[in-house]
Amino acid sequence: MSLASLPLQAQNSDTPGPMNVLFLMADDLRPELGCYGVREIHTPHIDRLAASGIVFQNAYCNVPVSGASRASLLTGMYPHYPHRFVHYSAYASKDCPDAIPLSGWFTDHHYYTVSNGKVFHHLSDHADSWSEPPYRTFPDGYDVYWAEYNRWELWQNEASARTLHPQTRRGPFCEWAEVPDTAYDDGKLALKTIADLKRLKAQGKPFFLACGFWKPHLPFNAPKRYWDLYDRNTLPPAPNRFRPEGLPPQVQNSQEIYAYARTTTPEDIYFQQEAKHGYYACVSYLDAQIGKVLDALDELELADRTIVVLFGDHGWHLGEHNFLGKHNLMDRATHIPLIVRVPGMKQGKTTALVELVDLYPTLCELCGLPYPENQLDGTSFVPILKDLKQRTKEAVFIQWQGGNNAVDERYNYAEWKQGTEITHRMLFDHLEDPEENVNRASRTIDQPVILRLSQKVAEKMEYLNRQLHP
Repeated sequence: MSLASLPLQAQNSDTPGPMNVLFLMADDLRPELGCYGVREIHTPHIDRLAASGIVFQNAYCNVPVSGASRASLLTGMYPHYPHRFVHYSAYASKDCPDAIPLSGWFTDHHYYTVSNGKVFHHLSDHADSWSEPPYRTFPDGYDVYWAEYNRWELWQNEASARTLHPQTRRGPFCEWAEVPDTAYDDGKLALKTIADLKRLKAQGKPFFLACGFWKPHLPFNAPKRYWDLYDRNTLPPAPNRFRPEGLPPQVQNSQEIYAYARTTTPEDIYFQQEAKHGYYACVSYLDAQIGKVLDALDELELADRTIVVLFGDHGWHLGEHNFLGKHNLMDRATHIPLIVRVPGMKQGKTTALVELVDLYPTLCELCGLPYPENQLDGTSFVPILKDLKQRTKEAVFIQWQGGNNAVDERYNYAEWKQGTEITHRMLFDHLEDPEENVNRASRTIDQPVILRLSQKVAEKMEYLNRQLHP
């Protein structure tokens, strides 16, 4: 066996035993962080993690909705419309019953695996793949009782609780209340994860500890002190509050936020500013909870043998193109933060392309585990962790509701078909148009790029179709 193929712990004589994994997930978190160059936002704890690890500046989800994204990344398999990982309600165990989830693979290879919060979208999805029953702060999960579902977004401000959407009966899309961090679920999840770190250290086995934080998902509810970090009037509005020129009709604003009370029209600048303020407050609240977990990792002297991964399950629009939400194939909906810290390896930033299906093989390689046979669609990015100039792929692949999307280091290309005929295309040049304001798909000068990326999509679809009909 060559040195390069040895598990990480065997290459570092100062590191006793196998590496642990701390797997931190955030819901709806786009790269709106200090370590990604956003000066207006307060994320000191995530920025501290970034300074000691590697920041992936071109990381993408594979489907821009939570349930499907999580099912995809936790099986290491691409979505395949309309066959698997399509909706927010996707179950990995139903869509691909023979696939071994990341949690199950680590359990099978003698790791003690723990799930806290929203890891799989459904509490019952692959619940038996963990070493102990998955934990949420409400016992039944939101796929059993609607009342239990609402508990994770319970409004703590009395006035908020009295303002309900007439159809959905949900409260306002945002709230601030004079309450401690533990009044909302992410504060409770941080405490549970810290308690687990203490327990797992005493237990002495290698562990895979996943913590799925809810924020900054709607509603934008956070303790008031996180709202007070920001002056709404100084937060810059989106620079492009208009629909892009030539955008295909399939690309639409998400309707998710309008299921909450106190929403108006997407073009309302005051509504957009309040939403941005709420999103920022929730990101700072999330950052504080992550900081508590990272502090505990240090205090317990576990940091030098624990791989830390932090990422968002997809992106989110904050008023760009008058969109608020995810659910499309534009960069704001699919571009995610990804930070990886591996003891003994490099720190810095990379523009190399990676996608969420790459996490499964990467963690296997880092921990010296084999891959499950004939399952993984992703590619390990360990070569990038060793050399930030390395590249492991030319493009990433994303799907949403019949649209197929290839993103490379310069272009965002998508196409939609009716039968075998391509009816609509989308092409944005991130070098000349980073905000994606002009669809270039009809321009003659860009046809060679379109042909190249359309061929990438065709090759990926052929690969996925062979999986269905080997």
